[in-house]
Amino acid sequence: MSDEKKMTLEKFEEAYEDVKKVTLETKLIYSDYWSGATGNKVYLKPENLQRTGAYKVRGAYYKITTMSDEERKKGLITASAGNHAQGVAYAARQYGVKATICMPTSTPLIKVNRTKALGAEVVLYGDVYDDAYKKALELAKEHGYTLVHPFDDLDVATGQGTIAMEIIKELPTVDIILVPIGGGGLATGVSTLAKLLNPKIKVIGVEPAGANCMQQSLKEGKVVTMPSVNTIADGTAVKTPGEHIFPYIQKNLDDIITVPDEDLVVSFLDMVENHKMVVENSGLLSVAALRQLGVKNKKIACVLSGGNMDIITMSSVVQQGLIMRDRIFTVSVLLPDKPGELSRVAGVIAEVSGNVIKLEHNQFVSINRNAAVELRITLEAFGSDHKEQILAALKEKGYQPKIVRTNI
Repeated sequence: MSDEKKMTLEKFEEAYEDVKKVTLETKLIYSDYWSGATGNKVYLKPENLQRTGAYKVRGAYYKITTMSDEERKKGLITASAGNHAQGVAYAARQYGVKATICMPTSTPLIKVNRTKALGAEVVLYGDVYDDAYKKALELAKEHGYTLVHPFDDLDVATGQGTIAMEIIKELPTVDIILVPIGGGGLATGVSTLAKLLNPKIKVIGVEPAGANCMQQSLKEGKVVTMPSVNTIADGTAVKTPGEHIFPYIQKNLDDIITVPDEDLVVSFLDMVENHKMVVENSGLLSVAALRQLGVKNKKIACVLSGGNMDIITMSSVVQQGLIMRDRIFTVSVLLPDKPGELSRVAGVIAEVSGNVIKLEHNQFVSINRNAAVELRITLEAFGSDHKEQILAALKEKGYQPKIVRTNI
């Protein structure tokens, strides 16, 4: 492999200087919450606060700086689940060139609108990133556009690797860097540069359990394509990792952890409550993996790769997180059909500081007048212990509370 086609320290240093022109400084944030929960010193690298709301502008901009004027003037094209789209659109605008972005039809509206607002033409096609990528290849051939691959490109990966340069400059004694993986560009850049600077630093990739294409590829020893992917982490819902970057992943990545969607849901809640930050599901992979590490007293940097989440997804994730944390639950009790029973139940709940969100009152569940009314009460609690306290109080007063599936 010639130096032209290698990821070298010189290229990382060049990229580091170049991307400064278009990035905000995202200094590490020490997390009292995750440090206390894991027994480590946990730092967050908040790329969700980056211009365009994600790290992707780094690789896109550096890639475009390496192009000839002729390649740029042809117009740029890429495929993206959203964040790379905005990175390319922003970088193209800096150079005053046209950008066309193919995005899956499932892309959150906020990512589509922001990409258009940056001056790019958006083509919505297919269900997942891989479908959109095929469309981008077609259009590139048809119109002669220059392709900017979102991850399977050594220059793009070099640009993403500037994150590692910033982490290590700020925290030279970092032990572990946790980095989300979709196609693998970010993990390639971060792990390769980290090993060049300090081989003792461990870089661990994190994938959604329902889209673990890189983990499967490493097991097989070659790039494999998943038959399908299923995850709420839309930014990392990739079926096939990058071919060109794969050897770097094999050489430099220490491990891969997979995270189920449920862990992303509660991590979103933790991030909002403890750090007042919105981080999209893919960006939460790194913090969601913390509890699986099984280490103590280590300095860990978690890359929060993006924060572009639409409001509808956000409200759904918050609701599910509250339910999973027993902060909201629904209980069913049967009451005699007579005046005053509703206020009696409300009094029992109030005594133990339960907060009623919703009541459903059904008089037609039984012909038995002594237990003729079903009352479904949706409650807000402080967590699992408080929920059990509320249930115990209802049992003590002679009710037989049954937990029912919450749907608020």
